[in-house]
Amino acid sequence: MFKGLKVIERPRYLEKLISKRENGLVKIITGNRRCGKSYLLFVIYHQYLINNGVKQEQIIELALDETANAKYRNPIELDKYIRSLVSDTSKQYYIFLDEIQKVEEIQNPYLPNPDAKITFVDTVLGFMKLPNADIYITGSNSKMLSSDIVTEFRDRGDEVRIYPLSFSEFYSAYKGDKSKAWREYYTYGGMPLVVTKKTPAEKSKYLKDLFTGTYIKDVLERHKVINDSSDLEELLNVISSSIGSLTNPLNLSNTFKTVKKRNVAPETVSLYLEYFKDAFLIDSAVRYNVKGKKYISTPLKYYFVDVGLRNARLNFRQQEENHIMENIIFNELKIRGFDVDVGVVEHNTKDARGKSQRNYLEVDFIANMGSKRFYIQSALNIDDQEKKQQEINSLCRINDSFKKFVVIKDNIEPWQDDKGIQYIGIEQFLLEEDWLR
Repeated sequence: MFKGLKVIERPRYLEKLISKRENGLVKIITGNRRCGKSYLLFVIYHQYLINNGVKQEQIIELALDETANAKYRNPIELDKYIRSLVSDTSKQYYIFLDEIQKVEEIQNPYLPNPDAKITFVDTVLGFMKLPNADIYITGSNSKMLSSDIVTEFRDRGDEVRIYPLSFSEFYSAYKGDKSKAWREYYTYGGMPLVVTKKTPAEKSKYLKDLFTGTYIKDVLERHKVINDSSDLEELLNVISSSIGSLTNPLNLSNTFKTVKKRNVAPETVSLYLEYFKDAFLIDSAVRYNVKGKKYISTPLKYYFVDVGLRNARLNFRQQEENHIMENIIFNELKIRGFDVDVGVVEHNTKDARGKSQRNYLEVDFIANMGSKRFYIQSALNIDDQEKKQQEINSLCRINDSFKKFVVIKDNIEPWQDDKGIQYIGIEQFLLEEDWLR
């Protein structure tokens, strides 16, 4: 079905790396495990450098998650090793360190103070002072890397966030029509290796194994305070079942109590949700009051970074295309670099007795990037006038000049109504980025 992973170029991320080449900062490539960070760095960017005159010996690559390189998980040994390879100051070197979080924090052997530690941050900052080294690191844990960018690296770190394959990247390697590609994508998602599996059973097993053998294991290893993983895993199931639904830790805690007959405190639920976000498994969208121009902290919506992972978590039982489509649109907007909120539009009506009452209408997504803003509704269909009016009711009550879209499942010729609302099919929306310019 696919021609092979090597044809999935991922130009969006390659361009980001090219633009940051030799900028004096540490390029920090983050994203969930198995989303293609190593492939981007060790294959795509490596080949770009070779094609542009860099010699093989100028590219130093070290995969720290491999047992053969376990020695270099000690920051002092890593420092010695890299410095020994860049001794020729007449050459420019490119240092690729994969899965940097594997480097352990150790006691400083040269100081008596037990609180004196050496971390990977110290080592990497030391490499930055080498005049002939351009440094790239990857990591799978956002809490560790992103917080270090802010606190430790300050203005010396440059983060590049990587996502699983977008539909456009997926389709670029797909042999078949767009409709068939869409069905496979919303079922199995865009994890790069899943597209190499030939049968549904192989794809399903791969995605399920990622949870048990990689993601859950990573969370438990990082957060050793978790003694029992059953609540953690059950919360994943609950979130999987309710993507795109407004919720909060209290509601989720109540779900445990009423449905699962288990008491899990809202504070614990909140903590577990942060663990999932730190592992790049899920993301969230906060509500924004369009007319009041303010954020509403709770409830909010959660989405999976890859719908295939979400579907596998539920054994592919809940295949509601409308919710999955909404999740894919959210991911697409994030991939394109937008900040994404859920919109709330207030309006007043009168009840049967003529008494004024306040109502709230939802806009699925408000996508912001600098001075640009787009309002987007995800609708499986608008087959009749009542359904159409239901979908656009909130958009019609927004009195600004930013573009408004309704994205539907059907493959239609894009058109615009007399209110200025643009209608477009999901495949065209995902494949043609010019719509959001």
